[in-house]
Amino acid sequence: MVAEAKPNRLGRGLSALLGESTPTADASEGKRGVRDVPIAFLHPSPFQPRRTFDADELGDLTASVRDRGILQPIIVRRKPSDPNEYEIVAGERRWRAAQNAQLHEVPVIIKELDDGAALEIALIENIQRSDLNPIEEAQGYAALMDRFGHTQEQLSNLIGKSRSHIANTLRLQSLPSQVQDMLVNGQLSAGHARALVTAEDPALLADEIVRLKMTVREAEEMARQGKPASAKKSAPSTPKDPDTRDLENNLSASLGLKVTVSDRGEKGGEVRIAYKTLEQLDDLCKRLTGMLESAY
Repeated sequence: MVAEAKPNRLGRGLSALLGESTPTADASEGKRGVRDVPIAFLHPSPFQPRRTFDADELGDLTASVRDRGILQPIIVRRKPSDPNEYEIVAGERRWRAAQNAQLHEVPVIIKELDDGAALEIALIENIQRSDLNPIEEAQGYAALMDRFGHTQEQLSNLIGKSRSHIANTLRLQSLPSQVQDMLVNGQLSAGHARALVTAEDPALLADEIVRLKMTVREAEEMARQGKPASAKKSAPSTPKDPDTRDLENNLSASLGLKVTVSDRGEKGGEVRIAYKTLEQLDDLCKRLTGMLESAY
């Protein structure tokens, strides 16, 4: 067999990365290069970008593995320090579930991979499965760039994400640790966090976003103003008079939507009608249009 050259892996995705290295030849392997090895011979990879494993999801997978076994082989490479044992490249969650299910052996495919390819495959697999939280994703991108010299453009081609997405994700690492924890725990979305990257006090604004359950757009507006939403009011609002409250209640009952009336005396005022669905908005528009047509 002709010695295999090291082609450029960028821009080819996970299947191509795996296909670039053929399984290690072994008489005990099956036709597709799958072999069963003792589960104790497998070890997590230091290049694994995923650091958190959801307990409920792992429990569901454990139950499936216990009933049906591991349906998709785990991708491994031989440990550089001990060729008789293996380092997991893709499939650590399946390995953990197999341990919980008390399996003695697991199916694996052995690949000849260097450190760079191992990290690339682990990162791409997790991203394609949406298994990484935004901070883990950012740390994975940073590792590919710092350890192996990939540019953002190369990462874009490799992973199938836009360069702007990669750049914005990397910027999340500049957020304070408490804000990053909120991302990891799911209290904030990546969209919320991106709005806070350039804020003067992102931790304070993050607490406000969680407390008020803000949308990403609301968070972006608050970040532009540079202060919490609760700080917008310089003085306590004046209680509405009974007539205004009655008017709001009557309009709300008539329209079936929340109506707010703000009376500013000689300066006029405004009426706000809140809707939750596009169907409600469509119905409101039809009713208002009908009222205008009947007036002529």
